[in-house]
Amino acid sequence: MSDELSGPTDDGGEPGAGDRRERRGRGAGGGREARRAARAKSSTVYTPFITRKIATFEVLSEEGLEIIEANAETILEEIGIEFREDEEALELWRGAGADVDGERVHIPRGLARELIKTAPATFTQHARNPERSVEIGGGNTVFAPVYGPPFVNDLDGGRRYATIEDFQNFVKLAYASHGLHHSGGTVCEPVDLPVNKRHFDMVYAHIKYSDKPFMGSVTHPERALDSIEMAKIVFGADFLDRNTVLVSLINANSPMTWDATMLGALKNYARANQAVITTPFILAGAMSPVTVAGTLAQTLAEAMAGMAFAQLCRPGAPVIFGSFASSISMQSGAPTFGTPEPALVLYGCAQLARRLGVPFRSGGSLCGSKAPDAQAAYESANTLLPTVLGGVNFVLHAAGWMEGGLSSSYEKFIMDADQCAMMRTMLEGVDLSENGQAMDAIREVGPGAHFLGCAHTQANFETAFFRSSIADNSTFEQWQAEGERDAATRANALWKKMLAEYEAPALDPAIDEALNDYMARRKAAFPDSNV
Repeated sequence: MSDELSGPTDDGGEPGAGDRRERRGRGAGGGREARRAARAKSSTVYTPFITRKIATFEVLSEEGLEIIEANAETILEEIGIEFREDEEALELWRGAGADVDGERVHIPRGLARELIKTAPATFTQHARNPERSVEIGGGNTVFAPVYGPPFVNDLDGGRRYATIEDFQNFVKLAYASHGLHHSGGTVCEPVDLPVNKRHFDMVYAHIKYSDKPFMGSVTHPERALDSIEMAKIVFGADFLDRNTVLVSLINANSPMTWDATMLGALKNYARANQAVITTPFILAGAMSPVTVAGTLAQTLAEAMAGMAFAQLCRPGAPVIFGSFASSISMQSGAPTFGTPEPALVLYGCAQLARRLGVPFRSGGSLCGSKAPDAQAAYESANTLLPTVLGGVNFVLHAAGWMEGGLSSSYEKFIMDADQCAMMRTMLEGVDLSENGQAMDAIREVGPGAHFLGCAHTQANFETAFFRSSIADNSTFEQWQAEGERDAATRANALWKKMLAEYEAPALDPAIDEALNDYMARRKAAFPDSNV
């Protein structure tokens, strides 16, 4: 299996070890066998998340930030946010000093920001394997897979509805990918299971087939409670009450609305001290204004309302400021990805989150392409680079997203994970150690010679440069002789190899038995339903 995408090793990195990196050398010599030998000798150091060593890229001045923040406060106070079909939520806001008119909550200027001060700036999401736990916030970046598509796609079977087998496959691939730090949540929607019971099998798959951190269900408040109860079986009730083991995605119903389903899940997670990502889901031009500044102000207002509400449920509950903003084609109304305006929204929201003092979620490897082709690559790169340069802490949809989020692609998952692994080297910045400065090499070689055989090159041979597991850098003749395979074809072979070589992480048999017993009892308690 490829170095970048091989399964976790016994000497996994400790939390806080994000300043280490996995970089690969290509090897000396031009032959295929030499490159294979070099790959075989390379060793991979797994690190559970990335800690950046380069500055964040910022697009808003102090004056610009103040304008956006003032506009967001105006939205909260004058226009208000609707909290629908949840009387308890309205009572909590009344008690906090908001003006509640029907389901419309008018939040006095500065109140939401004051409430959010109780949320932690950073927090640990614990994995069942402590070596896989992640630090969310600060200068850290955590890559998590695609979330939510009802379809899957691969070169062999084409586009089809996802099944629980597909779900398990993507969990296994995320576990085996060194570029990904998190198992994610709904990596695809297993439509072969009843809607009201599939969350059991999904959460169980994350626990059984991976020991990385994972997300809980949010499609119904009771499903959130089931996720919490299953996590208690794994971690213990006392540990869960004191620590965060689940992160869950709570989407606003933009514009300026929180609905009862999301609020119910949010309340259950926040009260259990589990993290929620309060994310306005915005297609600019349809669900927000067409301008970057207008979208920024609305996103900030909606996210602040959600994060503040979580603090009303339990002060100190961990929250993540989420932003999912895309543009639309003004000709067709279809969402577009990899364009400049959403990148500017991402950069701006990242700055606003840092000023609030909370972690930030956005970005990923987004595209509208129907195949893992050049469009997919360009659009994903134009999303991923702003993600890492802007300082996103929790990156959902980092691998596998295709067709505007309707499909989880096996091949694109592998291609994206390879790019995520590359981002570690980018965020490491410039090595200015004595070895990094390489003055001994420059002295040894001198003018007019080459560096291939010098001592410094030999010493750094295997770790000098990142080596992609997908890219082909052979000669044209060699590429032709090996079948003229493109990147998607190579990725197709690699995901199959990874699944064939997959080995599940150890799980205490007593915990496994308790999880299956809980699921069996709960599934038997109510009939199947497709709602």
